[in-house]
Amino acid sequence: MQAWQVHELGEPGEVMRLAEVARPAPADGQVLLKVRAANVNFPDALMCRGQYQVRPPLPFTPGVEICGETEDGRRVIANPALPYGGFAEYAVADAAALLPAPDALDDAEAAALHIGYQTGWFGLHRRAGLEAGETLLVHAAAGGVGSAAVQLGKAAGATVIGVAGGAAKASVARELGCDVVIDRREQDVVAAVKEATGGRGADVIYDPVGGQAYAQSAKAVAFEGRIVVVGFASGSIPSPALNHALVKNYAILGLHWGLYNTKDPELVQHCHEQLTELAARGAIKPLVSERVPLAGAADAVQRVADGVTTGRVTVLPSPENGATA
Repeated sequence: MQAWQVHELGEPGEVMRLAEVARPAPADGQVLLKVRAANVNFPDALMCRGQYQVRPPLPFTPGVEICGETEDGRRVIANPALPYGGFAEYAVADAAALLPAPDALDDAEAAALHIGYQTGWFGLHRRAGLEAGETLLVHAAAGGVGSAAVQLGKAAGATVIGVAGGAAKASVARELGCDVVIDRREQDVVAAVKEATGGRGADVIYDPVGGQAYAQSAKAVAFEGRIVVVGFASGSIPSPALNHALVKNYAILGLHWGLYNTKDPELVQHCHEQLTELAARGAIKPLVSERVPLAGAADAVQRVADGVTTGRVTVLPSPENGATA
């Protein structure tokens, strides 16, 4: 089979190599899956660089989120068991962690439903307790993680403010349903949030960016507001001033979704049931901006790493699944 492999650490576009390799053999408790679609995530790039908390042995195949097909023909969503990741024709995954792919979504959309939407659901509902009528601020609203949070926020009855960089991404944020869109390149984010909320600030802030975005969050959060720290796509990890959180009476909430897989896997299943229901009634639908063939995977991971994509970029190893160059 064909699979992308990383033999040395570095930028994805430089270290990912497409090769002919043997199909992986499932270990006890694992299953072999034909990859129908593999979603590109920022952690794929971090893994190529050796900067992610999970460091698979070299050589490894990146790709942490797929829609696959079991030997008996079932469509499933899975996180491949590294080092046999999803940017390949076949991958392996833990049998107990397989989730049914929603009928309402095609392969690319199903592949993009899992990590980003689970992270959004846990962040907004489990950690921040977002309520209908509250104001949600989403940084990088046009990105893969941000777009999921926007849709989930709207589905929960919140007023959603989206922050995006540039006119094109701001347009995508509007199409996603943001009630207010702030172009961080053209506007003062904090002033714009205060104007949109009558000076109160945002009740919940969803931050997958870190760096300057977090600094803006601390100034734009409302009384008894909650800042959900999801990641650091900017490459800069902020050091919060805890005296500021005390004086302004807001909460800083960390979210590492992967921990739920080991600490409370039943809650992951419950979340998937909630997401499947939302997808069935059209309340959420992953924004798949690009569907690329397997040969385009390295370029796709590099572009996601560079922050130049919107929504989700999905790799489709089988031409019959609709990949376009």
